Amino acid sequence: MQRQTLWDRVLLVLLVGVVAVGGAPAVQAVTSTSPNYQMTESQFGSSTAEESCAGDICARATIGDPAAGVSKAPTSTASFGTVTPDEPTLQVIVAAGESHLGYLETNQTATTTSTVKVRSYLSNGYMLQIIGSPPKIGNYTMKSPAVPTASTPGKEQFGINLAANTTPNIGASPVQVPSDQTSFGTVEPAYRTPNLFKFNSGDVVARSDKESGQTDYTISMIINVSNSTPAGHYTSDFSAVVIPVF
Repeated sequence: MQRQTLWDRVLLVLLVGVVAVGGAPAVQAVTSTSPNYQMTESQFGSSTAEESCAGDICARATIGDPAAGVSKAPTSTASFGTVTPDEPTLQVIVAAGESHLGYLETNQTATTTSTVKVRSYLSNGYMLQIIGSPPKIGNYTMKSPAVPTASTPGKEQFGINLAANTTPNIGASPVQVPSDQTSFGTVEPAYRTPNLFKFNSGDVVARSDKESGQTDYTISMIINVSNSTPAGHYTSDFSAVVIPVF
């Protein structure tokens, strides 16, 4: 097996301020409230074209490459697109860019999305993993649900899914290109339910169990902060890894 990083980096930057709350001399509380939370930037990046090969497999990452399709007959398979090598190939297209999320409020959910497009050629499919850490400062890491959980403003949460959500209104279901007759990528059960989010580094979030045309995945991220979220400058890095299956 060969692993290919699909996102060079997903950088989350979170600024959390401090407000001291007065009280009895023996007790002092520190809370973080609006407008002291600020998510300044979420950036998704990728190189314009990268390919690496080992043995009989190759992985390719591109931006702006035309979509490809597959035509099947009882005794033959034809693939159409810019890449038609004679070795198994995994092609990835990442929507590069950045999102400015502004100030985080304890009564609002901060969100961002990115699109990852995957197709496999002359293989038995692939697995898509997300690897990284929730936003953190020093030794403190934001809490992430271990099971699919609804977004709750005011409760500290970091989570992702690959679904069309309404609360909050972000994301999309996978899109099969050119159709579900030739493209077969699916989202894993833990990440496919609308309005439920979780995160565990290294989880397989999507897969195809056969050679597949292009599937477009929308990865949605949510961040909620609470009054007890420690103040400071939070950062986090994520990578998407696609593993070919033979």
